[in-house]
Amino acid sequence: MCSIHQKYILGSPFLTHRNDFAILSFVENKKPLFACFITVRTSSSRLPGKALAPIRGRTVIEHVIDRVKPVKKADNIILCTSTDPSDDILETIAKKNSVECFRGSLKDKLARWLGAIDKFNVDYFVEVDADDVLCDPELMDLAITQMSEKPCDLLMVPPTLICGASAMCMSADAIRRLCEVKDTEDTEYWDFFFTNSGLSFNIRNLEVSNPAFHNPRIRLTLDYPEDLELFRRIFDEFNTDTNTIPMTKIVELFERKPELVDINLFRHQQYLDKREDNKSTVAVKKV
Repeated sequence: MCSIHQKYILGSPFLTHRNDFAILSFVENKKPLFACFITVRTSSSRLPGKALAPIRGRTVIEHVIDRVKPVKKADNIILCTSTDPSDDILETIAKKNSVECFRGSLKDKLARWLGAIDKFNVDYFVEVDADDVLCDPELMDLAITQMSEKPCDLLMVPPTLICGASAMCMSADAIRRLCEVKDTEDTEYWDFFFTNSGLSFNIRNLEVSNPAFHNPRIRLTLDYPEDLELFRRIFDEFNTDTNTIPMTKIVELFERKPELVDINLFRHQQYLDKREDNKSTVAVKKV
């Protein structure tokens, strides 16, 4: 079962007098706070420094920040990076682009997120990986809506959806629970801790009705040089320096120019195989 934090904030006080004591009653419930966490570090293994790679005069991470800003239902945007000196530049970029920044563990994503959760009082968050340069704001809002209407531990992106088109949404309670039981700092492949740790979580798939978004032949995530080549090609096709291209327009571009698929799709199985190899990194404490 999922739970929503029942917290209290100062509301209008109702003042009573009894035995010369003033009693203040505050009964206003706090609405759950939703955030977008942009997870990023410069020390990537497959494509070093990819967050700072240029696309039409701006870095990848700046394009990702621009992509997240139109999300209407998030209360906050927080760039989650590490305390490693190599990531100082990411904090500078966050400040320059008027988003919050949290710095935590270099390797342990779950611990880094928990630190951001505690600092910014987050109840739920959409996790936007800095690899997903064209992650769609409308789908992020949809994830927040579906989590608000029917809370759970993890709202996953269905495997049929375009890779990199949307982001997962999860509860702070679930991250706290995982941090209590995990027995490793290697949480790069954090989603396996939800699905392969033997623990019980309430997990659902994001429901996306538009069939155009369900296309596993389009790969829009940044792990290899060919992925960066595709992103640059897409921006050039639209002749834009700003990351405001709707996902529907991107799908239409692939329909007009199906040869774009060939730039990086051959890398996708390699990407999936590497993920599969890392299931063994899941380690939890013995009870």
